[in-house]
Amino acid sequence: MRPLDGIKVITLEHAIAAPFCTRQLADLGARVIKIERPGAGDFARGYDNRVNGMSSHFVWTNRSKESLALDLKAEGATDVVEALLADADVLVQNLAPGATDRLGLGYEALHERFPRLIVCNISGYGPDGPYRDKKAYDLLIQSEAGFLSVTGSPEESAKAGCSVADISAGMYAYTNILAALLQRQHTGEGCRIDVSMLECMVEWMGFPLYYAFEDQTPPPRAGAAHATIFPYGPFEVGSGDTVMLGLQNEREWVLFCEKVLKQSELATDVRFDANPKRVSNKAELRTIITSIFSELSAAEVVARLDDAGVANAKVNDMSAVWRHPQLLARHRWTTVETPTGKIPALLPPGVPSSFNPRMDPIPAVGQHTTAILHELGFPDDGGSGYKAFVKASVD
Repeated sequence: MRPLDGIKVITLEHAIAAPFCTRQLADLGARVIKIERPGAGDFARGYDNRVNGMSSHFVWTNRSKESLALDLKAEGATDVVEALLADADVLVQNLAPGATDRLGLGYEALHERFPRLIVCNISGYGPDGPYRDKKAYDLLIQSEAGFLSVTGSPEESAKAGCSVADISAGMYAYTNILAALLQRQHTGEGCRIDVSMLECMVEWMGFPLYYAFEDQTPPPRAGAAHATIFPYGPFEVGSGDTVMLGLQNEREWVLFCEKVLKQSELATDVRFDANPKRVSNKAELRTIITSIFSELSAAEVVARLDDAGVANAKVNDMSAVWRHPQLLARHRWTTVETPTGKIPALLPPGVPSSFNPRMDPIPAVGQHTTAILHELGFPDDGGSGYKAFVKASVD
């Protein structure tokens, strides 16, 4: 038995934030019915065709779901949604602000008819305020939340290489839904959850915000290095490779000088004997470190770092991550079915040993439409039945 076996989730979702949330609910056993536009479906299906002709974003966030193709604006479509919600536990949506209200699917209207229903709304800026109706995409939220101001090189800001604003919103939606399900066990009542991408991203910006408390200087953009701790970041070695290392405290600094640099006197050098001094004099210290590392291979530097107990890592590309020896040794990869064949998939992090996560297929657009509508009692009667509102997806 999985923790969310028996939980039914209806989702009006597209892109990343909501699909990432609901995929994780499905991982735990929830039945997730994804309502998609007839024909093209979730527009994230068209982002690219890198995975056997499918979108990389879509296959990541949509396994273990059922796809129901439904034109929400067509006559009779709301009857289908109402029938779906009759025994549903959760509704998740990240449509444009106000869209569900216009469809009669806002929380206030639904709560009267389905008092146990948990409604989770994911938006860029929240349900009110002056930014309510602004379009919000991942890069734009990264920018609004100040992320770009502290990320990149001194010469140029940079976005994160993955959709961190979407991911943060999806994670907060996921955890709040789990909390709401627990609360409902005590109250018997559903609730409304509003997740703002901006607020999620600003929460993740807590360190630079407090570092710049009361208009102090914010942390500088430092590329792949740490902005306020040194030495912490990438260093070139003699083999032409790069080694990533990180010191956290003064004890590690002493060991680094003694066992890695083999210059114990640097530990008490007045230029470098405290982290703020090392940050202020990082150019001088970097020159010393790289001059020593230039005589060593990556393997030799890593061996010295490991011997000193100093944290270090390889700078892996995507090919190396697919083949990461730790993930392989821990058997963290499995496969899932898709409309174009099996693909590898990472097992969900942190799943307890008491159950196996769901790793069911990624659906084609409208793959489950007929079965779901028959289940709900909408027979195909040749014209006035469900084909009227699912259109070409069933034809």
